[in-house]
Amino acid sequence: MNHEVCVTGLGVVAPHGGDPGTLFQSLLDGQSAIQPVFPDLPKPAAAATVAFDETRWFTKLQLAGVDRVSQLAVAAADLAMHDAGLATSDADPERVGVYAGCGMGGAAALEAAYRGNGRVSPLTIPAFMPNAPAGHVAMRQRVQGPVLTYSVACASSSVAIAEAAKAIQRGEVDVAIAGGSEALIVPGVVLAWQAMQTLAAFQPGEAAGAVRPFASDRSGFALGEGAAFLVLESAERARNRGARSYATLAGWGLSSDATHLTKPDAPGQARALRAALRQARLQPRDVGYCNAHGTATRIGDVVERNALAEVWGNDLDQLRVSSTKALHGHMLGAAGAIEALITVLALHRRQLPPNANCSEIDPACSLNLVTQNDTNAPALEAAMSNSFAFGGTNSVLLFRRA
Repeated sequence: MNHEVCVTGLGVVAPHGGDPGTLFQSLLDGQSAIQPVFPDLPKPAAAATVAFDETRWFTKLQLAGVDRVSQLAVAAADLAMHDAGLATSDADPERVGVYAGCGMGGAAALEAAYRGNGRVSPLTIPAFMPNAPAGHVAMRQRVQGPVLTYSVACASSSVAIAEAAKAIQRGEVDVAIAGGSEALIVPGVVLAWQAMQTLAAFQPGEAAGAVRPFASDRSGFALGEGAAFLVLESAERARNRGARSYATLAGWGLSSDATHLTKPDAPGQARALRAALRQARLQPRDVGYCNAHGTATRIGDVVERNALAEVWGNDLDQLRVSSTKALHGHMLGAAGAIEALITVLALHRRQLPPNANCSEIDPACSLNLVTQNDTNAPALEAAMSNSFAFGGTNSVLLFRRA
């Protein structure tokens, strides 16, 4: 059994809002959601946060012991199921699966425990465990099939989507709710990332433009929070129920650098890129757009460019590239999911989000970057999303037009 995998539903709770169309238009317009946070910290910090009304999804009683990371996941998954036109009763619950990525779990619950002056909620453990978001999504959607969590740093939800696609392809489940969530904008986590010296520096009033992927003056990323889920089904099932298909998930590639825990490796990334192309039966020149991992770090952007150059060769100039982290921040465990959703919309609408804040490209990052005034892609047939994680795991998702 080898089913074609279709994306039939999109759901998102992001710094730009809770509607995929609004999010995508904000990115096309180059609107940054990154702003200063925690003015009391010793060093200036910026992040992209979500304006989220949890009372739309939970009663006060239900919220006990449910961390923000799970709240966002429940909302995004519910929105994706509604977008797909699916209700719980439309499928055998034992043939539905949840495949969720989460890098750090319930950061707010852990922060509250550390700062509680000895008073720790008895619900702290179930609130911060990384598989809580998947469990809450399963309970809300009454899913009785596989409910799995992938904690693979920045590649978590990209890996989750790839694993969900395998399950659909092999006929193990009929419907997969696949994506991820992350909510770690708390002082302790921000301090930890500042200590790694990976966060972007900025002057007062300039936080919105602090993240500059592939630019000669880039200095790092800003954290973001949010959740995004895709509903995956076989093409046959989607046709039979008259569902809209945004795109086909035609290929995915997973690889390990096996070289260093935090330093990326171009040959490792290239292996994932080739694997995705091979499975999709596409040549590099067939792919018109890449939503890059593009963290705007000094080393990472160059390594990713070199990996693309290694695989695309003389066709590299034909590949249009942008990193949307410049506008919505780096969501770590949710990054792969929101960027997959953006890539699907780019393919569906044949429009490309620009690579923001890059006034002068680093010569070592020479790529065909999407600019603000050149976002149309009328001939786009295939697009991909890159997620390259600490730990050395690389994940590439390759989509084709439905």
